[in-house]
Amino acid sequence: MTVDPHRPSQSAPVRIAEADGQHAVLAFSGNLDAPALRVLEELLLDHRLRQPGTWTLEMSDLHHIDLACAYALLRAVTRVPEPADITVRGARPAVHRTLHHAGLDAVAAFAD
Repeated sequence: MTVDPHRPSQSAPVRIAEADGQHAVLAFSGNLDAPALRVLEELLLDHRLRQPGTWTLEMSDLHHIDLACAYALLRAVTRVPEPADITVRGARPAVHRTLHHAGLDAVAAFAD
């Protein structure tokens, strides 16, 4: 099966699974790469992500993230004067490596 990068996927590679004003959970799946960058950037501007003091980035279903998307995450979590506490859960070694190259490990804790 081939995937057309110009045709939107039926399921987005990232979604807000929970956001209650205190805590937000972003769930990632599949591949987060150039075709998904706009979806990611728009989601990160969602008003529900402005308030939470803690974020969990659930990445156990994420197979690949490219560097542009990793930088978009880094910009989002560091753009506010008081950045949220960030926990990355379930990142595969290749995903963790890309997040490290982007510098996300400087502002986030990683958990299995």
